[in-house]
Amino acid sequence: MLEKGGNVFRARWARAASRGMPRNGKTGEPYRGANVLLLWDAAIEHGYASNVWLTYKQASSVGAQVRKGERATVCVHFERQARGDLEAVGAATVQDHEEEEGGTGRRLRRGDFLLARPFWVFNVAQIDGLPSEIVERGMGAISPSPHGSVERSLRLIGGCEANVRYGYERAMYLPALDEIRLPWPARFTSAEAHCATALHELVHWTGHASRLNRTFGRRFGDAAYAFEELVAELGCAFVMGHCGLIDATVEGHAAYLEAWLKVLRNDRTAIFTAARHASAAFEFIVAREMPLLDPLGHH
Repeated sequence: MLEKGGNVFRARWARAASRGMPRNGKTGEPYRGANVLLLWDAAIEHGYASNVWLTYKQASSVGAQVRKGERATVCVHFERQARGDLEAVGAATVQDHEEEEGGTGRRLRRGDFLLARPFWVFNVAQIDGLPSEIVERGMGAISPSPHGSVERSLRLIGGCEANVRYGYERAMYLPALDEIRLPWPARFTSAEAHCATALHELVHWTGHASRLNRTFGRRFGDAAYAFEELVAELGCAFVMGHCGLIDATVEGHAAYLEAWLKVLRNDRTAIFTAARHASAAFEFIVAREMPLLDPLGHH
């Protein structure tokens, strides 16, 4: 998807985000990391209106049936394994102890590794006989916020209490000062573009040593800066989907596409790393969302 160009993958992610973050239809839990990208892309490819998914076993357990001939979408689940178990898992994809575990910030014990196991899910559109509560969960995932995407974005930005300063020529995050700098809001093409750009910088802000402590220098070397931009691109897409910022554009950023592609071609597991960190940043930001308040005078 990245190789098709920036306009293509950003448009696809924006369209997919309009369906909400992918969730499991039975548990209600959101999917994370690279699974978000896999399920978003499948939803766009096949024209599914909902981003709610179940395994075949889960569908059967609620009395539903996957229609004959429907094809599942593959996802990946990571399990921590001891190095001594490596021979037992054969040629399965692994990541070594230098990787963080599942975006939680906990380091793997030396000698451990992450084992990637595939699993398969079906969209609710591929399943007959689902209970009404699961179908409604799918519809709820794509209901727009009654208070608008800009208002929800501002509740995220305000809830994080980041140091944001206005009046600069371009948007940036300065780790040394732990400060986000933005042009005046009137300089953006729209309120939605202002919010999208601020959210992109807010994803960078989560990587500070006092928060998620995101560093890539040892693994990616000179490409570490570009890789952090990929994390911010993915994380911002996740947050924009959460807010309903579907057609907004992140303004004033250089194109890192070729640098991303070079990293991803050289390291087949890099996309898992980027998506995992993006999910961690997304969850960090959303957990600090300011609550809606009752209107003044309402009791």
